[in-house]
Amino acid sequence: MSGILSAANPADGESGSSALADRVYAELVRALYASPVQAIYMAFIFTAYLALVLLATADGPIGVLGTLAAVSWATRLTLAIRLRRNAVTAQLDRASARRLELMFAVPYGTFSALLGLIGARVFVLAHNDARTLTICVLVGFCAGIATGVGSRPKLATLFMAMAMAPTLLVALLEARPLSIGLAMIAGLFVMGGRQSLRMRHDMVKAEIGHRLVSLSLARRDNLTALPNRLALHEHFEANAKVMSPHGLIAVHYLDLDGFKPVNDAYGHGTGDRLLEQVANRLRSAIRNGDIVARLGGDEFAVVQFGLTRAEEANLLAERLRNTIAQPFDVDGHLVGISACVGTVVSNDRGDRLEHLLQHADARLYQAKRARCTPARQVA
Repeated sequence: MSGILSAANPADGESGSSALADRVYAELVRALYASPVQAIYMAFIFTAYLALVLLATADGPIGVLGTLAAVSWATRLTLAIRLRRNAVTAQLDRASARRLELMFAVPYGTFSALLGLIGARVFVLAHNDARTLTICVLVGFCAGIATGVGSRPKLATLFMAMAMAPTLLVALLEARPLSIGLAMIAGLFVMGGRQSLRMRHDMVKAEIGHRLVSLSLARRDNLTALPNRLALHEHFEANAKVMSPHGLIAVHYLDLDGFKPVNDAYGHGTGDRLLEQVANRLRSAIRNGDIVARLGGDEFAVVQFGLTRAEEANLLAERLRNTIAQPFDVDGHLVGISACVGTVVSNDRGDRLEHLLQHADARLYQAKRARCTPARQVA
């Protein structure tokens, strides 16, 4: 799952409501980029609508507004296509999700306002056939907003108001019973749609929250709260090409030397608490955007994305060893263990994680057979 927040520092272990809220927000923003098909349909519909209205009215202001609206919708469609891969697959924190939402909202909102001004101009011209077509387009556009932007109800309500308000205002100012009725009925539809959007948003938000919690639990190691092997594979598949489109990827396979004697001397409870401390140190040793996972027992894996030089991987391997080499205070016992690390670096986007892990594991055992001192071993 691409939304797993399992990179450096607290992202792996965050379980508070704030962390969950950020993840839910990111998923709601992803939904804005789910499919560009609706935007393509709207491009054809608006082109046909504008051509017909201009044919019927030959109005210069409508032509200018229509050109600006076409440019804004083309921008919205271009951004939707270009950003979709990143929006749907990349790891998103709140800041990156906010940027994606803004890139979606600005051209969409601009088009909504321009479409509303076109509708108002059509009503000012009092061309009945053009008015009928305009109402059809505005209602259809608002229905599309409810479908495509429903995950962000505040945005959806704003866009609908921007599209409908100018036309409804002109209709009210005509002070004719049918025009007033049109404005009131359309306004009630918008208000009712807003309430439906809010209810749908609350239901979807709750469902996403439950799903994320369930998936997070299924993909985390019960003892250390690190991602497990399944989560590591999913994160790699979702993010390797996005986060390292041209850079190198490093995979480190790590196991602990001296862990079994701790278990034997102090018991499994102390050994478990030692593993928890090891996990915390590994989290703090990696960069934001990388991932550390527990593979089982005293074995861990770290994946680095977007490296420019292989030496960066060697530096992290050394840092991991030095981090584990520092004494641990566990249950009142000062415990000393060490780590051995096997590292592979790849620039082949076709490499599967399991293949890289196997090579890193082989490097690890080569180092062990060479009787490396883990705190000094160079992968």
